[in-house]
Order: sequence, then C-alpha cells, then structure tokens
Amino acid sequence: MADSTQQLMKSVFTNGPIEGNDTSVLSLLNQALQIVCQRLECTAAFVLTSQYDKSFAIDTDIIDTLEQQCVSHFGASPLIDPLFKQHLQDNLALCESLLCNQQAIIYPLSPEQYFIADGNSILMPLLGIFNDLNIDCKHLALSPVLQVGNVKVVLGTLCGSDTNPIVSQHEDPCLFVQKLLEDTAYQLASSLELRRLAVLLDNKDKQYQELFHLLPVACTLIDLHNNVVLQNDASKDGLTINIGQSLFNLLREEDHPLLTDTLHIVREGILRQAWCEVPLRNDAQINWYKFSFCQALNKQQQLLLMIEDVTERYRLADELSFHSNHDVLTGLPNRLQFENMLEELLNDEEHSPACIAFIDLDQFQVVNDLSGHQAGDLLLQQVATRLKQLLRKGDVVARLGGDEFGLLMHYSDISSAQQVAQRVCQQLFGHEFVWKGVKHNISASIGIAKVDYVDSDIYGVMSKADAACRLAKEEGRNRWHFYNPDDPRMHMMYNQMLASVDITGALALNQFELFYQLIEPLDKPDTGIHMEILLRMVQDDGQYVSPGVFLPAAERYNLAPRVDRWVIDNLLKWGGNNLAIWEQLSMVSVNLSAMSLADQKFMTWLEMRLMVEPELVSKLCFEITETAAVSQLDQATGLIDLLKPFGCKVALDDFGSGFSSFAYLKCLDVDYVKIDGQFVVNLCEDNDDKAIVSAICKLGQDMGFEVIAEFVENTDIGLYLKNIGVDYAQGYAINKPTRLVELQHGLRTPWLI
Repeated sequence: MADSTQQLMKSVFTNGPIEGNDTSVLSLLNQALQIVCQRLECTAAFVLTSQYDKSFAIDTDIIDTLEQQCVSHFGASPLIDPLFKQHLQDNLALCESLLCNQQAIIYPLSPEQYFIADGNSILMPLLGIFNDLNIDCKHLALSPVLQVGNVKVVLGTLCGSDTNPIVSQHEDPCLFVQKLLEDTAYQLASSLELRRLAVLLDNKDKQYQELFHLLPVACTLIDLHNNVVLQNDASKDGLTINIGQSLFNLLREEDHPLLTDTLHIVREGILRQAWCEVPLRNDAQINWYKFSFCQALNKQQQLLLMIEDVTERYRLADELSFHSNHDVLTGLPNRLQFENMLEELLNDEEHSPACIAFIDLDQFQVVNDLSGHQAGDLLLQQVATRLKQLLRKGDVVARLGGDEFGLLMHYSDISSAQQVAQRVCQQLFGHEFVWKGVKHNISASIGIAKVDYVDSDIYGVMSKADAACRLAKEEGRNRWHFYNPDDPRMHMMYNQMLASVDITGALALNQFELFYQLIEPLDKPDTGIHMEILLRMVQDDGQYVSPGVFLPAAERYNLAPRVDRWVIDNLLKWGGNNLAIWEQLSMVSVNLSAMSLADQKFMTWLEMRLMVEPELVSKLCFEITETAAVSQLDQATGLIDLLKPFGCKVALDDFGSGFSSFAYLKCLDVDYVKIDGQFVVNLCEDNDDKAIVSAICKLGQDMGFEVIAEFVENTDIGLYLKNIGVDYAQGYAINKPTRLVELQHGLRTPWLI
C-alpha cells in the first residue's frame, strides 16, 4: 500500500504545473491528501509544512461535524477555511515549534481507538484548535517531523468513527498507522522539496533568460555544430546573425582557420575562455568584432559567444599607425617610414637600380623669420604637393624633418635621377611664395646618391645623399650634386655624417672616456692642479677617436648638447667617487659648445645638475669660445649669471682671433681668457704674435681676468709667457692628454723652476 501511495504522490507532484504561488501548491496538496484519505479510509487529512507560509491543506471529504462547525461549503478547490487559518495564525509559534521538535507520541487505547498522549507539551496547546472545532482528539493521528532538504512536514489524519477497518485488520494497528503516516509524510516532503527545487530552477532559468536578453552585450548560444541556437536582443542590433546560422557563414574564408582554432581551445578545455578578432562585412563596410567564447553550463555542450564591436579601436589604431609613419603637416611619409622603405629596398633580392635624394629648401628660415611659422608651414605644404606632382609614378617623397625632404626613386639609374633633380630645382625656383603681400623666392639644394646593395646600409646611403646636398648648398644653392667618393670635400662631409651616427651609438652605449690636460700656473707654483677635461670616443676595438673627427659632426648634426651633458654628468660622478683627489684640485675646466649655449633645455638641465653636487661645483670652470660669446652675447651673459651663484668660473676660449671682440669683454664677467693657440705656437719667432699676446696679457691685468696660453710646445715659449705676465700655460710641453682614471692625486710638481 505504501508503494502505491508513493507512486500516486509522485504522479500528482510530477504532473502538476510548476508555479511559484501558494494556490498551485495547496491545490496539489489537496490532491495528495485525498489519496491519503482513500488509503487510510479516514475522514480527513492535513499537513503542516515549513514552506509555503506554513499553510494547512485539508481534504475535501471532511466529516459532517467539522464541516458544520467550520464552513458551509468547500467547493471544488477548497483552500484553508478563514476560521481555521485564524486559529493557525494565533498559534503560529506553536506550529513552528512543532516542526522543530520531535514527533508526537501515539498510544493505542484499544484496537479501535488511538489517543495522543500529553507527554508532548508543545503539541498539546495546538490541539486546542481541534477542540475548539469540536473534533475528538482521540481520532487524531500525527506523523513524526520529517525533513527533506529545506522542507519539513508533519502529516495528520482525522477519523470520523471509532473503528477503521483497514487499521484494525493489522496485528499492530499503532505501528501500522505510524509507519504509513511516516512513509506518506516522507513522500510528501520529498515531493514538495523536488517541486521547490523545480520551481527555483524554473524561476532562475527565467531570470537568466531575462538577464540574457537584457544584457547590453551581444550574446548568442552556439551548439556543437557552431550554429546559433539562441540570441539576445543586442545581437540583433547591427549584426546579421540569425537562429540556425553557422558562425562560419559570417566570416571570410581566409578567417575560418582563426575561428576554428579559437573554438578548439574552448571545446577541448585548453582554456576556459578564448577570443579572436575578425572582420565582418556589414552594409558594404568592413567592421571588426571581438568573438569571446566560454563553455555554457548545460548538457548540450553549447558555447556562449559574446560579440563586441571593436571597429573604433581598429580605426584609432590605423590612425595612430598612420600618424606614427606620416608627417602631420604635409601628410607625407616621415623619416621613420622613409628609412623603413629604404631598408626594404636594400633587402630586396631583385637589386633593381635605385637612387635616393635629399632636398633642402634654401632660405626657409628667412620665411619663418619674416612671415612667421604659419607662413613656413604653408610653404612646406605647397612644396610637398609640388614634389608629389613632379615625381614619377612609384617614386616616394617624404618629409625628413624641418625643411628637408627625401626622394626614393625605384628603377632609377644615375641619369634618370639627375633628370628628376634638375626638374625639381627648376620648378621650385619658379615657385613664388606670397604671404600677406610679402613675396619669397624659393629654391632647393639637392643631393643624390645611388643605392649600393653591397657595401651600404640605410644610414650609409642617406649620409652620402646628405653630404651631396650640403655641398650643393655650400656651392651656391638652387643646384644638385651627385655623390662622388673621389671628391675630397664630399668625402669629408660623408665622414662627418658617419661620425654623427657613431656619436649617437656612443652616447647610447657609453662609449666615451674622459681625459685631462694640465694647465700650469706660471707665477703661482704652490697652487693645486689646474686642468682641462677632454673627450675621446672609444671604438669597438678599443681605439680612440680624436675629437677633431667627431666634434664637428656633433656640431653639424645638433648632437653637441647631448655630448656636453655626458661630459659634465660623468665628470661630477668621477668627482663624487674621488673626493680626496677632487678636494686637492684648484680648477677643472669643461668646454661648452655654441649649440649648448643657445639651448635653453640644456641650460635648465645644467642648473639642476649643479644643484645636486654643491660640494663639487665650485671647482668647475666652463669654457665658451670667443666666437660663441660674441655672436650669442645675451646667452653668454645668461650663462655667467647662472654659474656665478654656484661659485663656478667662466673662461673665453680661442680668444684673439679678432680685435673687434675686445669691446665685448666689458659685458662679460669672465675669470679667464685663453689665447688662441695660433698666436702661441710660433711666439718666440713671430713679432706680431708677441705683440698680440702682450696686448691680451696687458688687457687681462687691466680688466681683472687671468690669461691662459694654449699650444705651449716647449720651455722657451713657457719662459717667455712667464716673463710677460701670462698666468697659465697649457700644451704638450707640459702634459699630454691623459686618461682621467689615471689621476692619482691633486698635487703637482712645478713645470718651470
């Protein structure tokens, strides 16, 4: 009987509609309790549960007494009678206590009657509900409290007569009823728990589907065959994706391997998530989308696909790529792109004839100075447009920087390259540029070099073209030159350009070394060492490169400020690491280039660097050439004003090349003047040199600066200088340039005794 009851219970709860409201649950309970009444032939059955608001469910077939006392009619689908519910609400705490305590104890009084003992103190007050309804508690039977999952159940029955044929036929009626109620209550609890879980899952499934459709991200479910089985609303906006459609139909055939690999990674569990970015054609326009896949938690082994439009990112990336390889002002390829294209040409196995050309606009700075930078920018744009019109199809024009342009001429021999250069010179010379009524004549200097596939790299080829361009400019402008290695002037410029490349590499790799040369006091034998810091470039084989080779290149290619920074920075580092020697030194002289003097960024850096080493900088003396000081008087005065608060000294180098500069000494508060070596090297034999040196010496005595003579090659020159009052001497007769790391102390032995 218990088995058949369980089957009927299962049928009721399995076939019933899954809804989350109490009405549907109570309806199912009523059906279940009718089965209980039929099996036990009892008048009524009810159930107390810990779920669904702890409601009672009562069978429709209630004894006449109960029906008369409670309601007049239950109807086809009866629910809890209001009076009965009121009793329950009044005793809700008792009901909860009953469900949380042990089962009620049922004692048999006779084979036909059962009575609930008063041993269960929690239950007894609850029985007052039935007493109020005039129901004899002798006919009340309760199951134990049974819990399955989150559901607790107590099953109760009411019998309308003193005898129950089904119960009485068993040897142990009490045990039979108790077992039957317990089994039935368990089945009820199990069914209710399963139903609760089913309702919960159904609600969650509905919530997930609602969330799925409300997501602002385009989402679809993909089956094992990579077909779309579900899609949310966002996936229908701007995407041509339909249910049943294969993902591969959306992509170009060349993108299929990428999608296949991405799907394989997720399906095989290599990664929980994987993504790829693919282009999709939409309304004759290519848009880029990011496909992100992850495994869906279902038995169908489906994949969740999230689709994100990344077209804007690709557009910005393309725009950034364009700007990184093109000049913003003219739209032409920039130097980086030009070098990349030249690199590709040199690596081309075809080795087709090719030439490059450098174009430098003549008098461009005049346009900037007279009409302003807006005029200069417009001129550059016009020149860029004109150059594109003058080139052959397939040739490339690039803006290399400033007023410099580069041409890359494919399949071009020397003759055709010269024709292009001649055409450019003629056309630009005939171009009249007018800005706000001011006319400017335009011309260009052009240097051409043949692309050598054997002996050249890109910098070698570009340096040859640059050297030819500079020679054309020096020879009068509005002309072109083809690089000829046999031309000594062109060869010298080419070597300087190669040296500029070496300088850049040496700065990056720290391939410089500091040397020093002593400056001998001629009338103060007891003072400490005075010396000038010199610089050497170290080649990969350890050989030194003379500054006469790389310093002109540094000046020409605007690398001098970087070199000066390296010297000052490393000198102060050496001084900090050799304080004992540094404290014994009297003066350490460092050269500053004219470019550094005019570079405001360098001056700011110099001030900051000196502030970091206050205990060292008072020994420093900065040398600037007379030419730089005269041509940049304001900058020279600014340098002196910057250095004096630190206790630094200033020297004018190569002084005396023109007497006209003497007047500027009144504006420059210098500490030393270094006589140009051309007046010293033949001093003992040349009376003109003697007169000039004596005049400078007398000028120093009158104006309060000390005089240093360079190029002292023998003791005779030194003695003569001492006799006429020169303060210091410097030259090979005193000391050859020596590595700074070899300086062991700051004391010296006097040269002239």
